[in-house]
Amino acid sequence: MKQFTIPFTYRSTLISAIKEKRKEADKLKKDFTPTLLDLGDLKIYLARHFGFCYGVENAIEIAFKTIDQHPNKRIFLLSEMIHNPQVNKDLLDRGVKFLQDTKGNTLIPFDELKKEDVVIIPAFGTTLAIEAKLKSIGIAIEQYNTTCPFVEKVWNRSEQIAKKDYTVIIHGKPSHEETRATFSHAAANTPTVVVSDMEDAITLSTFIKGERPVEEFYKIFEGKYSTHFDITTHFERIGVVNQTTMLASDTQGISDFLKTIMVEKYQLNENTIHERFADTRDTLCYATNDNQSAVYGLLEQDAELAIVVGGYNSSNTSHLVELCEAKLPTYYIDSPERILSNTQIEHFDFHQKKELITNNFLPDKKPLKILITSGASCPDALVEKVIYKIAEFYHSGQHLDNLIAKF
Repeated sequence: MKQFTIPFTYRSTLISAIKEKRKEADKLKKDFTPTLLDLGDLKIYLARHFGFCYGVENAIEIAFKTIDQHPNKRIFLLSEMIHNPQVNKDLLDRGVKFLQDTKGNTLIPFDELKKEDVVIIPAFGTTLAIEAKLKSIGIAIEQYNTTCPFVEKVWNRSEQIAKKDYTVIIHGKPSHEETRATFSHAAANTPTVVVSDMEDAITLSTFIKGERPVEEFYKIFEGKYSTHFDITTHFERIGVVNQTTMLASDTQGISDFLKTIMVEKYQLNENTIHERFADTRDTLCYATNDNQSAVYGLLEQDAELAIVVGGYNSSNTSHLVELCEAKLPTYYIDSPERILSNTQIEHFDFHQKKELITNNFLPDKKPLKILITSGASCPDALVEKVIYKIAEFYHSGQHLDNLIAKF
Protein backbone atom coordinates (compact mmCIF):
# COMPACT_ATOMS: atom_id res chain seq x y z
CA MET A 1 0.00 0.00 0.00
CA LYS A 2 1.15 3.54 -0.76
CA GLN A 3 3.22 5.30 1.90
CA PHE A 4 2.05 8.84 2.65
CA THR A 5 3.99 11.88 3.79
CA ILE A 6 2.20 13.35 6.79
CA PRO A 7 3.43 15.52 9.70
CA PHE A 8 5.83 13.48 11.85
CA THR A 9 4.00 14.71 14.95
CA TYR A 10 1.15 12.35 14.05
CA ARG A 11 3.44 9.32 13.97
CA SER A 12 4.53 7.18 16.91
CA THR A 13 7.79 5.25 17.13
CA LEU A 14 6.17 2.69 19.41
CA ILE A 15 2.97 2.20 17.42
CA SER A 16 4.76 2.15 14.06
CA ALA A 17 7.11 -0.57 15.31
CA ILE A 18 4.24 -2.64 16.65
CA LYS A 19 2.20 -2.31 13.47
CA GLU A 20 5.18 -3.18 11.26
CA LYS A 21 5.99 -6.26 13.33
CA ARG A 22 2.37 -7.46 13.22
CA LYS A 23 2.22 -6.80 9.48
CA GLU A 24 5.34 -8.88 8.82
CA ALA A 25 3.96 -11.78 10.86
CA ASP A 26 0.47 -11.58 9.36
CA LYS A 27 0.65 -10.31 5.78
CA LEU A 28 -2.86 -11.57 4.95
CA LYS A 29 -4.36 -9.81 7.99
CA LYS A 30 -6.14 -12.89 9.28
CA ASP A 31 -4.91 -12.62 12.88
CA PHE A 32 -7.10 -10.24 14.89
CA THR A 33 -5.61 -11.01 18.30
CA PRO A 34 -4.35 -7.91 20.15
CA THR A 35 -0.76 -6.98 20.94
CA LEU A 36 0.18 -7.29 24.62
CA LEU A 37 2.32 -4.63 26.27
CA ASP A 38 3.29 -6.39 29.50
CA LEU A 39 4.34 -3.72 32.00
CA GLY A 40 4.23 -5.84 35.13
CA ASP A 41 1.38 -4.56 37.26
CA LEU A 42 -0.15 -3.07 34.11
CA LYS A 43 -1.00 -5.05 31.01
CA ILE A 44 -2.17 -3.10 27.96
CA TYR A 45 -3.75 -4.87 25.01
CA LEU A 46 -3.63 -2.95 21.72
CA ALA A 47 -6.09 -3.78 18.95
CA ARG A 48 -4.57 -5.46 15.88
CA HIS A 49 -5.79 -2.60 13.63
CA PHE A 50 -6.48 1.01 14.63
CA GLY A 51 -5.63 4.57 13.71
CA PHE A 52 -5.19 6.34 10.38
CA CYS A 53 -6.57 4.54 7.34
CA TYR A 54 -5.61 5.02 3.68
CA GLY A 55 -8.25 7.67 3.03
CA VAL A 56 -7.29 9.73 6.08
CA GLU A 57 -3.55 9.70 5.35
CA ASN A 58 -4.25 10.58 1.72
CA ALA A 59 -6.38 13.57 2.78
CA ILE A 60 -3.82 14.81 5.31
CA GLU A 61 -0.97 14.54 2.81
CA ILE A 62 -2.87 16.52 0.17
CA ALA A 63 -3.97 19.19 2.66
CA PHE A 64 -0.54 19.92 4.13
CA LYS A 65 1.18 19.70 0.74
CA THR A 66 -1.34 22.22 -0.61
CA ILE A 67 -0.57 24.61 2.24
CA ASP A 68 3.17 24.36 1.58
CA GLN A 69 2.76 24.84 -2.17
CA HIS A 70 0.54 27.95 -1.93
CA PRO A 71 1.97 30.22 0.77
CA ASN A 72 0.46 33.32 -0.81
CA LYS A 73 -3.04 32.02 -1.50
CA ARG A 74 -6.15 31.90 0.63
CA ILE A 75 -6.85 28.26 1.44
CA PHE A 76 -10.23 26.99 2.56
CA LEU A 77 -11.54 23.63 3.66
CA LEU A 78 -15.11 22.84 2.75
CA SER A 79 -15.56 21.47 6.30
CA GLU A 80 -13.47 19.52 8.78
CA MET A 81 -10.76 17.55 6.96
CA ILE A 82 -11.45 14.51 9.14
CA HIS A 83 -13.18 14.16 12.49
CA ASN A 84 -10.14 14.69 14.67
CA PRO A 85 -9.70 17.88 16.72
CA GLN A 86 -5.88 17.88 16.65
CA VAL A 87 -5.63 17.59 12.86
CA ASN A 88 -8.28 20.26 12.29
CA LYS A 89 -6.63 22.59 14.83
CA ASP A 90 -3.28 22.12 13.09
CA LEU A 91 -4.86 23.11 9.77
CA LEU A 92 -6.52 26.17 11.31
CA ASP A 93 -3.20 27.15 12.89
CA ARG A 94 -1.63 27.01 9.42
CA GLY A 95 -4.15 29.59 8.21
CA VAL A 96 -6.75 27.33 6.62
CA LYS A 97 -10.38 28.48 7.06
CA PHE A 98 -13.50 26.28 7.15
CA LEU A 99 -16.40 27.23 4.87
CA GLN A 100 -18.95 25.05 6.69
CA ASP A 101 -19.38 23.16 9.95
CA THR A 102 -19.91 19.41 10.03
CA LYS A 103 -23.67 19.82 9.64
CA GLY A 104 -23.30 21.85 6.45
CA ASN A 105 -24.09 25.20 8.07
CA THR A 106 -22.33 28.18 6.48
CA LEU A 107 -19.36 29.68 8.33
CA ILE A 108 -18.02 31.73 5.41
CA PRO A 109 -20.42 32.56 2.54
CA PHE A 110 -19.43 31.11 -0.81
CA ASP A 111 -19.93 34.50 -2.46
CA GLU A 112 -16.81 35.70 -0.60
CA LEU A 113 -14.69 33.21 -2.56
CA LYS A 114 -12.61 34.16 -5.59
CA LYS A 115 -11.47 31.94 -8.44
CA GLU A 116 -7.86 32.31 -7.27
CA ASP A 117 -8.69 30.72 -3.92
CA VAL A 118 -7.90 27.11 -3.07
CA VAL A 119 -10.77 25.02 -1.70
CA ILE A 120 -9.97 21.55 -0.36
CA ILE A 121 -12.71 18.91 -0.46
CA PRO A 122 -12.47 16.78 2.72
CA ALA A 123 -12.14 12.99 2.90
CA PHE A 124 -15.93 12.61 3.25
CA GLY A 125 -16.51 14.10 -0.21
CA THR A 126 -19.23 16.62 -0.94
CA THR A 127 -22.50 17.06 -2.80
CA LEU A 128 -22.86 17.65 -6.51
CA ALA A 129 -24.55 20.97 -5.76
CA ILE A 130 -21.55 22.26 -3.82
CA GLU A 131 -19.15 21.02 -6.51
CA ALA A 132 -21.17 22.92 -9.11
CA LYS A 133 -21.24 26.07 -6.98
CA LEU A 134 -17.44 26.06 -6.56
CA LYS A 135 -16.90 25.42 -10.27
CA SER A 136 -19.24 28.29 -11.17
CA ILE A 137 -16.95 30.62 -9.20
CA GLY A 138 -14.06 29.30 -11.27
CA ILE A 139 -12.37 27.35 -8.49
CA ALA A 140 -10.49 24.25 -9.65
CA ILE A 141 -11.46 21.59 -7.12
CA GLU A 142 -10.11 18.46 -8.80
CA GLN A 143 -6.50 18.96 -7.69
CA TYR A 144 -7.53 19.53 -4.06
CA ASN A 145 -10.22 16.87 -3.77
CA THR A 146 -9.27 14.51 -0.93
CA THR A 147 -12.41 12.35 -1.12
CA CYS A 148 -11.57 8.87 0.14
CA PRO A 149 -11.37 6.37 -2.74
CA PHE A 150 -13.51 3.95 -0.74
CA VAL A 151 -16.24 6.58 -0.46
CA GLU A 152 -16.00 7.07 -4.22
CA LYS A 153 -16.32 3.30 -4.61
CA VAL A 154 -19.74 3.51 -2.94
CA TRP A 155 -20.73 6.34 -5.30
CA ASN A 156 -19.60 4.31 -8.33
CA ARG A 157 -21.49 1.24 -7.19
CA SER A 158 -24.61 3.34 -6.66
CA GLU A 159 -24.30 4.67 -10.20
CA GLN A 160 -23.86 1.15 -11.58
CA ILE A 161 -27.01 -0.20 -9.97
CA ALA A 162 -28.90 3.00 -10.84
CA LYS A 163 -28.31 2.22 -14.51
CA LYS A 164 -30.19 -1.04 -13.92
CA ASP A 165 -33.14 0.82 -12.39
CA TYR A 166 -32.50 -0.09 -8.77
CA THR A 167 -33.48 2.34 -6.03
CA VAL A 168 -30.56 3.03 -3.68
CA ILE A 169 -31.04 2.63 0.06
CA ILE A 170 -28.20 4.22 2.04
CA HIS A 171 -27.39 2.98 5.53
CA GLY A 172 -25.95 6.05 7.22
CA LYS A 173 -26.43 9.01 9.52
CA PRO A 174 -28.53 11.53 7.55
CA SER A 175 -26.65 14.58 8.88
CA HIS A 176 -23.14 13.15 8.36
CA GLU A 177 -21.05 14.79 5.60
CA GLU A 178 -20.36 11.48 3.90
CA THR A 179 -24.00 10.42 3.87
CA ARG A 180 -25.06 13.81 2.48
CA ALA A 181 -22.46 13.43 -0.27
CA THR A 182 -23.40 9.83 -1.08
CA PHE A 183 -27.09 10.77 -1.11
CA SER A 184 -26.39 13.58 -3.57
CA HIS A 185 -24.44 11.36 -5.96
CA ALA A 186 -26.94 8.50 -5.78
CA ALA A 187 -30.04 10.73 -6.06
CA ALA A 188 -28.65 12.28 -9.25
CA ASN A 189 -29.08 8.90 -10.92
CA THR A 190 -31.89 7.07 -9.19
CA PRO A 191 -34.52 7.31 -6.41
CA THR A 192 -32.69 7.25 -3.06
CA VAL A 193 -33.61 6.97 0.60
CA VAL A 194 -31.55 6.93 3.82
CA VAL A 195 -32.08 4.53 6.74
CA SER A 196 -30.27 5.22 10.00
CA ASP A 197 -30.53 1.76 11.55
CA MET A 198 -32.40 -1.54 11.60
CA GLU A 199 -35.43 0.13 13.15
CA ASP A 200 -35.62 2.42 10.13
CA ALA A 201 -35.17 -0.58 7.82
CA ILE A 202 -38.04 -2.44 9.52
CA THR A 203 -40.25 0.64 9.13
CA LEU A 204 -39.22 0.90 5.49
CA SER A 205 -40.15 -2.75 4.93
CA THR A 206 -43.76 -2.06 5.92
CA PHE A 207 -43.98 0.39 3.01
CA ILE A 208 -42.23 -2.00 0.64
CA LYS A 209 -44.86 -4.62 1.51
CA GLY A 210 -47.68 -2.07 1.18
CA GLU A 211 -48.81 -2.51 4.78
CA ARG A 212 -49.04 1.21 5.60
CA PRO A 213 -50.60 4.25 3.93
CA VAL A 214 -48.36 5.88 1.32
CA GLU A 215 -48.57 9.33 2.89
CA GLU A 216 -47.01 8.05 6.14
CA PHE A 217 -43.75 7.31 4.33
CA TYR A 218 -43.27 10.96 3.43
CA LYS A 219 -43.78 12.04 7.05
CA ILE A 220 -41.61 9.37 8.68
CA PHE A 221 -38.73 9.70 6.20
CA GLU A 222 -39.00 13.44 5.70
CA GLY A 223 -35.65 14.86 4.59
CA LYS A 224 -34.29 11.39 3.86
CA TYR A 225 -35.65 10.66 0.39
CA SER A 226 -34.90 12.08 -3.04
CA THR A 227 -37.10 14.46 -5.01
CA HIS A 228 -40.15 12.88 -6.68
CA PHE A 229 -39.74 9.64 -4.72
CA ASP A 230 -42.73 7.40 -5.47
CA ILE A 231 -43.08 4.49 -3.06
CA THR A 232 -45.67 2.80 -5.28
CA THR A 233 -42.99 2.05 -7.90
CA HIS A 234 -39.55 2.87 -6.53
CA PHE A 235 -39.32 -0.11 -4.17
CA GLU A 236 -39.70 -2.71 -6.89
CA ARG A 237 -35.92 -3.04 -7.30
CA ILE A 238 -33.52 -2.02 -4.50
CA GLY A 239 -29.87 -2.10 -3.50
CA VAL A 240 -28.23 -1.20 -0.18
CA VAL A 241 -25.00 0.83 0.13
CA ASN A 242 -23.51 2.41 3.22
CA GLN A 243 -21.78 5.32 4.85
CA THR A 244 -18.38 3.65 5.07
CA THR A 245 -17.91 4.36 8.78
CA MET A 246 -21.03 2.53 9.97
CA LEU A 247 -20.84 -0.84 11.71
CA ALA A 248 -20.28 -3.33 8.90
CA SER A 249 -22.36 -5.92 10.72
CA ASP A 250 -25.26 -3.44 10.93
CA THR A 251 -25.11 -2.67 7.21
CA GLN A 252 -24.98 -6.36 6.39
CA GLY A 253 -27.87 -7.03 8.75
CA ILE A 254 -30.01 -4.34 7.12
CA SER A 255 -29.11 -5.61 3.66
CA ASP A 256 -29.93 -9.22 4.56
CA PHE A 257 -33.22 -8.16 6.15
CA LEU A 258 -34.39 -6.13 3.14
CA LYS A 259 -33.28 -8.93 0.83
CA THR A 260 -35.57 -11.29 2.76
CA ILE A 261 -38.45 -8.82 2.40
CA MET A 262 -37.98 -8.72 -1.38
CA VAL A 263 -37.75 -12.52 -1.57
CA GLU A 264 -41.01 -12.88 0.34
CA LYS A 265 -42.87 -10.18 -1.57
CA TYR A 266 -41.87 -11.33 -5.05
CA GLN A 267 -41.46 -15.08 -4.37
CA LEU A 268 -37.82 -15.06 -5.44
CA ASN A 269 -35.12 -17.72 -5.23
CA GLU A 270 -31.32 -17.64 -5.48
CA ASN A 271 -31.55 -17.62 -9.27
CA THR A 272 -33.99 -14.73 -9.48
CA ILE A 273 -33.12 -12.55 -6.48
CA HIS A 274 -30.89 -10.32 -8.64
CA GLU A 275 -34.00 -9.21 -10.53
CA ARG A 276 -35.17 -7.33 -7.45
CA PHE A 277 -32.14 -6.95 -5.15
CA ALA A 278 -28.63 -5.76 -6.07
CA ASP A 279 -25.56 -7.36 -4.50
CA THR A 280 -23.51 -4.50 -3.03
CA ARG A 281 -21.37 -6.30 -0.44
CA ASP A 282 -18.23 -5.02 -2.14
CA THR A 283 -18.91 -1.47 -0.92
CA LEU A 284 -17.98 -2.16 2.70
CA CYS A 285 -14.78 -0.24 3.60
CA TYR A 286 -11.71 -2.41 4.30
CA ALA A 287 -10.47 -0.14 7.13
CA THR A 288 -13.85 -0.08 8.86
CA ASN A 289 -14.00 -3.87 8.60
CA ASP A 290 -10.45 -4.33 9.87
CA ASN A 291 -10.81 -1.95 12.82
CA GLN A 292 -14.13 -3.46 13.88
CA SER A 293 -12.87 -7.04 13.48
CA ALA A 294 -9.83 -6.08 15.55
CA VAL A 295 -12.10 -4.86 18.35
CA TYR A 296 -13.95 -8.18 18.33
CA GLY A 297 -10.55 -9.85 18.72
CA LEU A 298 -9.60 -7.38 21.45
CA LEU A 299 -12.76 -8.15 23.41
CA GLU A 300 -11.84 -11.83 23.63
CA GLN A 301 -9.28 -10.75 26.24
CA ASP A 302 -10.30 -10.57 29.87
CA ALA A 303 -9.84 -6.98 31.01
CA GLU A 304 -11.13 -4.44 33.51
CA LEU A 305 -11.79 -1.57 31.12
CA ALA A 306 -11.34 -0.23 27.59
CA ILE A 307 -10.14 3.15 26.34
CA VAL A 308 -11.06 4.31 22.84
CA VAL A 309 -9.26 7.36 21.46
CA GLY A 310 -10.76 9.56 18.74
CA GLY A 311 -12.71 12.69 17.85
CA TYR A 312 -16.07 13.00 19.54
CA ASN A 313 -17.85 13.59 16.22
CA SER A 314 -16.14 10.62 14.57
CA SER A 315 -18.70 8.09 13.39
CA ASN A 316 -16.29 5.17 13.03
CA THR A 317 -14.84 5.81 16.51
CA SER A 318 -18.26 5.89 18.15
CA HIS A 319 -19.00 2.46 16.71
CA LEU A 320 -15.80 1.06 18.23
CA VAL A 321 -16.96 2.49 21.57
CA GLU A 322 -20.35 0.89 21.03
CA LEU A 323 -18.75 -2.54 20.57
CA CYS A 324 -16.52 -2.18 23.64
CA GLU A 325 -19.11 -0.81 26.05
CA ALA A 326 -21.35 -3.80 25.38
CA LYS A 327 -18.83 -5.91 27.29
CA LEU A 328 -16.95 -3.75 29.81
CA PRO A 329 -16.55 -0.18 31.17
CA THR A 330 -15.38 1.96 28.24
CA TYR A 331 -13.95 5.47 28.22
CA TYR A 332 -14.09 7.51 25.01
CA ILE A 333 -11.44 10.25 25.00
CA ASP A 334 -10.05 12.56 22.31
CA SER A 335 -6.65 13.23 23.91
CA PRO A 336 -4.39 12.01 26.74
CA GLU A 337 -5.18 15.24 28.63
CA ARG A 338 -8.63 13.78 29.32
CA ILE A 339 -6.93 11.42 31.80
CA LEU A 340 -6.90 13.92 34.65
CA SER A 341 -5.16 11.70 37.20
CA ASN A 342 -4.87 8.06 38.22
CA THR A 343 -8.33 8.40 39.73
CA GLN A 344 -10.20 10.73 37.35
CA ILE A 345 -10.99 10.64 33.65
CA GLU A 346 -13.02 13.07 31.55
CA HIS A 347 -14.74 11.17 28.76
CA PHE A 348 -17.52 11.47 26.21
CA ASP A 349 -20.93 9.81 26.31
CA PHE A 350 -21.82 9.75 22.61
CA HIS A 351 -25.35 8.53 23.36
CA GLN A 352 -26.18 11.65 25.39
CA LYS A 353 -23.66 13.85 23.51
CA LYS A 354 -22.04 15.16 26.67
CA GLU A 355 -18.77 14.95 28.57
CA LEU A 356 -18.62 13.15 31.90
CA ILE A 357 -16.06 12.84 34.69
CA THR A 358 -15.67 9.43 36.26
CA ASN A 359 -13.82 8.90 39.54
CA ASN A 360 -11.79 5.81 40.40
CA PHE A 361 -11.83 4.68 36.77
CA LEU A 362 -8.72 2.52 37.29
CA PRO A 363 -9.67 -0.44 39.51
CA ASP A 364 -7.34 -1.32 42.38
CA LYS A 365 -6.23 -4.59 40.86
CA LYS A 366 -2.87 -6.09 39.99
CA PRO A 367 -2.16 -6.77 37.29
CA LEU A 368 -4.62 -4.31 35.78
CA LYS A 369 -5.64 -5.19 32.22
CA ILE A 370 -6.69 -2.41 29.83
CA LEU A 371 -7.86 -2.64 26.22
CA ILE A 372 -6.94 0.25 23.90
CA THR A 373 -7.93 1.12 20.35
CA SER A 374 -8.57 4.27 18.32
CA GLY A 375 -10.61 5.55 15.41
CA ALA A 376 -9.50 5.80 11.77
CA SER A 377 -8.94 9.56 12.08
CA CYS A 378 -6.84 9.41 15.27
CA PRO A 379 -3.06 9.98 15.06
CA ASP A 380 -0.98 7.13 16.50
CA ALA A 381 0.96 9.73 18.51
CA LEU A 382 -2.12 10.30 20.68
CA VAL A 383 -2.44 6.59 21.42
CA GLU A 384 1.23 6.45 22.42
CA LYS A 385 0.76 9.41 24.79
CA VAL A 386 -2.26 7.69 26.37
CA ILE A 387 -0.18 4.55 26.92
CA TYR A 388 2.68 6.50 28.49
CA LYS A 389 0.35 8.50 30.73
CA ILE A 390 -1.25 5.37 32.17
CA ALA A 391 2.14 3.66 32.45
CA GLU A 392 3.40 6.55 34.60
CA PHE A 393 0.73 5.79 37.20
CA TYR A 394 2.26 2.33 37.63
CA HIS A 395 5.89 3.51 37.43
CA SER A 396 6.15 1.40 34.30
CA GLY A 397 7.94 3.88 32.07
CA GLN A 398 11.16 1.89 32.17
CA HIS A 399 9.27 -1.31 31.34
CA LEU A 400 7.73 0.47 28.37
CA ASP A 401 11.08 1.78 27.14
CA ASN A 402 12.48 -1.74 27.31
CA LEU A 403 9.51 -3.07 25.35
CA ILE A 404 9.98 -0.45 22.64
CA ALA A 405 13.58 -1.57 22.22
CA LYS A 406 12.35 -5.09 21.44
CA PHE A 407 10.09 -4.01 18.56
